Amino acid sequence: MNVHKNSWDVIIVGGGHAGCEAAWAASQLGCRTLLVTMNIDTIGHMSCNPAIGGMAKGHLVREIDALGGLMGRMADRAAIHYKRLNMSKGPAVRSSRTQSDMRVYRREMQRELMYTDRLEIKQCSVESLILEEVDGRQQVAGIVDHLGIERRASQVVLTTGTFLRGLCHVGLKNFAGGRAGDRPAMGLAAQLMALDLDVGRLKTGTTPRLDARTIDWSVCEPQPGDAVPKRFSFFTEEPMLPQVECFITYTNKQTHDIIRSALDRSPMFTGVIEGAGPRYCPSIEDKIVRFADRDRHHIFLEPQGLDTSEVYPNGISTSLPLDVQIELVRSIPGLERAEIMRPGYAVEYDFVNPIQLTPWLELRKLPGLFLAGQINGTSGYEEAAAQGLIAGINAARRAGRQAPFVLGRDQAYIGVLIDDLTTQGTTEPYRMFTSRAEYRLLLREDNADRRLSPLGHSVGLLPERHLDTVRSKYETIDRIANRLRNTEIGPSEANVALVADAGLGTLKKNTELATLLKRPGCSLADLSAFVPDAGLDQLSDEIAEGVEVEIRYESYIERQREHAAELRDSDRVHIPGDFDFASVPGLSNEVREKLVSVQPATLGQAGRIRGVTPAAITNLWMWIRKAQAQA
Repeated sequence: MNVHKNSWDVIIVGGGHAGCEAAWAASQLGCRTLLVTMNIDTIGHMSCNPAIGGMAKGHLVREIDALGGLMGRMADRAAIHYKRLNMSKGPAVRSSRTQSDMRVYRREMQRELMYTDRLEIKQCSVESLILEEVDGRQQVAGIVDHLGIERRASQVVLTTGTFLRGLCHVGLKNFAGGRAGDRPAMGLAAQLMALDLDVGRLKTGTTPRLDARTIDWSVCEPQPGDAVPKRFSFFTEEPMLPQVECFITYTNKQTHDIIRSALDRSPMFTGVIEGAGPRYCPSIEDKIVRFADRDRHHIFLEPQGLDTSEVYPNGISTSLPLDVQIELVRSIPGLERAEIMRPGYAVEYDFVNPIQLTPWLELRKLPGLFLAGQINGTSGYEEAAAQGLIAGINAARRAGRQAPFVLGRDQAYIGVLIDDLTTQGTTEPYRMFTSRAEYRLLLREDNADRRLSPLGHSVGLLPERHLDTVRSKYETIDRIANRLRNTEIGPSEANVALVADAGLGTLKKNTELATLLKRPGCSLADLSAFVPDAGLDQLSDEIAEGVEVEIRYESYIERQREHAAELRDSDRVHIPGDFDFASVPGLSNEVREKLVSVQPATLGQAGRIRGVTPAAITNLWMWIRKAQAQA
């Protein structure tokens, strides 16, 4: 076997969204980092839909940016359509989404990584991991590629996406591939299974791509982007690309009948596909069966870029045979003459049940090996990137003999994501939703920088100048909010008239401006007449939104902070890594088995395991204290 003359601190396997963030983080934290990928040209490629963000996913992107990651900046460079979702609802569930020029996104990500200090990129297929025994225990020591070349590192991050034993399906025909046109990773998949890990099988899919020149846009509903786009990045103002419209059309009874009549040729409904598919982003054939009472389903026609005619019809992911795909597409209004440029397909792949990982994404069974992205059972670019960033940070910190970096459920959606995965595991592709967060009013998109930028700076990922930007922003927000809380107006004739003219009702007693701001329909600009020197009508949208949210929701925010403090108390009770759960008396066999399987790092994490009762937690806490006293 050949031995490569060089070695690295961290090796990242895979050039998808998780791999890009992991490579960026490790290199920025001072590690000699190697990113290996099967094809350098597809680093940063958007394999599925041409969009970044969406409900809860937008929160993840802004958190990545707040910590010092890449995705927010790359999304802004490639955005051709901005849209904030749920704007008629409360601030906790408002989310950002962009349509991206897929080629620009890939180009910008590659440019960023290729000119990053301490980061090397090499094209090869990883066949196996190098394992060595240290102090009687196996740990990772590097990788071996398809040419038999060893590349050594004490830390390896696997971000293999859908490539582990990937199998693509179109109708009843299938072909090996991590995605169409790319070969799967077979040797590495076999080695992971040989390690006696809990490895399962999942499935995802994509839509057929359509030729924009063959679509009748006149019968589709236009969906313009926001008039004033809100960028993902807190810290950069990238030049904006030309903005375009998206469109909506719908399936109909004819579409549904075509699909039903072809289910006997569907790999999903004939048992050919074994892996569980995404519950919250199902294929069109799955929708027709599960929601048989629905007359129609939305189809969002999304451009894939400014210099391509390809259109992504979001909503008709399918693995039906190509002739059926053509027929169902042409049954949809506006698509009667549409040409399919690339067929839709499903892809099955291996994943490692993430319950076997620590909260910092290291495989407990194999020190030095970190997993991030779809290999952990998640779906979506944003979930993958968030994991990649955390895995990259922690691989670098382990290489430098530093304590792991872990985000709590009360600190970030990233914390919720990783805690869900490592505490509950998954049997289907995991997708982030705002409903998964107990403290979602604390974890808003607008305050991700306040929550996370000091942490990003403390680990060495976020530059000082960006932290200064955050400090300045929130000094302004806090100053204005306090001014409103401390300014009281009385029911003088002039004040009563001003309140009435602003449509804010009546003023019968001395009232704080903060109280007025809580009235329906009131904005900061409406209060500017009462404090003309404060410049309330000249604030940026970002500052104004921050002040209004802090004032209007302050009682709810304070209540969630109190609950979050209780959570932190239980998460501060650390469970020793060698704690013997089997020796704790009074636990049921089910509880004991779950604790042994998950190996929770804290009492709080133990309490979040399904089936672990409050009584069991109390008993466990007593035995932890006993073990600590005897230590």
